[in-house]
Amino acid sequence: MTTSLRVVIGLLGLSLLALAITGSPIYTRLSYLWGLLLAVSYVWSRISLEGVELSRDHRSRRAQMGSIFEERFEIQNTSRVPRLWLEIRDQSSLPNSMGSQVLTLIGGRQGRSYISRTRLIQRGIFPMGPTTIRSGDPFGLFPVSRQFPAVEALMVYPLMVDVRVFPNPPGLMTGGEAQRQRTPQATTNAAGVREYVVGDPLNRIHWVSTARRNQLIVKEFELDPQSDIWIFLDADGTVQSSLPYQAPSTAAEVLWKSKERVELPPSTEEYGVSIAASISRYYLRKGRAVGLVFNTGAPTVLPPDRDARQLDKILEALALLRAGGEMEFSALVTGQAQYLVRGSTVILITSSMRERVVGGVDLIQRRGLRPIVLLLDAGTFGGPPGAEATEIAIKAMNVPTRRIEYGDDLETVLNHVGR
Repeated sequence: MTTSLRVVIGLLGLSLLALAITGSPIYTRLSYLWGLLLAVSYVWSRISLEGVELSRDHRSRRAQMGSIFEERFEIQNTSRVPRLWLEIRDQSSLPNSMGSQVLTLIGGRQGRSYISRTRLIQRGIFPMGPTTIRSGDPFGLFPVSRQFPAVEALMVYPLMVDVRVFPNPPGLMTGGEAQRQRTPQATTNAAGVREYVVGDPLNRIHWVSTARRNQLIVKEFELDPQSDIWIFLDADGTVQSSLPYQAPSTAAEVLWKSKERVELPPSTEEYGVSIAASISRYYLRKGRAVGLVFNTGAPTVLPPDRDARQLDKILEALALLRAGGEMEFSALVTGQAQYLVRGSTVILITSSMRERVVGGVDLIQRRGLRPIVLLLDAGTFGGPPGAEATEIAIKAMNVPTRRIEYGDDLETVLNHVGR
């Protein structure tokens, strides 16, 4: 019960009491007035949301952290009764969502729309809703609301920086013995032909064989002997560090700073995810097959691929990643290294300063793999020191290594790895 309703009911009670005591006609009129006000307001509020429909539209269900997300809210009044006011409350978990508005004087059979713009400052998946519409009578005696559930969700990819130059260790050029493994993707190694199956791309049809056999024949391919790129991201929750951080309280503080890059939270987890995403995009643009491995609980492995969908798969996995595993990074590297093809590039991203990390790098080299190590200096993120000593030990093995501190410009750092 609202405060206004309590006041009107109190006035009605006082009027009836005074009427019973004095019998004055003025209290009769006042009693009728308060009673009529309650009745009209109740009926008004009951029909205030009848025929009101809401829809939320956006161009894409995927966006990158740091970009501006635009969403269109459309309210349609399908009845002939005009609406005095409607309050739209966006209850999405998207940080600093700007979808809440108050609309007034919507005529019968009319609609109203507006565009909400939100600067994306956090990766993850966020449902677009629920959305609540509130209205009522002009005096606010009987507020009513209706909730529209979320029907779609927004996937916010990690922040990526532009990587133009990154090490390609020796022995990674195309060539060598064929792998003798069939692959659904087109490579430079044609292995044979087979009959066409529904779903095969038309550009793989072998027209000479098709004409000879009088039926559709497609080419089959073998795995490209070019080595793979493997990115190992340390998601062990026990080695992550972070400094106190408070996100901007309103999106208006960062909405129009389009020329300024959104700052990453001071966390080794966020820096590691951003680095992994940036390097994945760099190698995939180069036409290389990229795989991803991280240790959130059980090891998660995305096999190497150079398909156009591979970047989306990697970014989706990184957007949902939360460092909470207990498997040591060295155990992850040791366990997976035995399955990697010799000559592959292995990029290790970790904030662990344990001696076993150095041993893992040595194991990778002895297996004929090419490691690159990116050390997140946990000491600058409020964690234990020791990154400098680990960096020196790994560099002594002639392994490209870079130590990354909190506040470093990731674009500059990644473009100078190995120099």
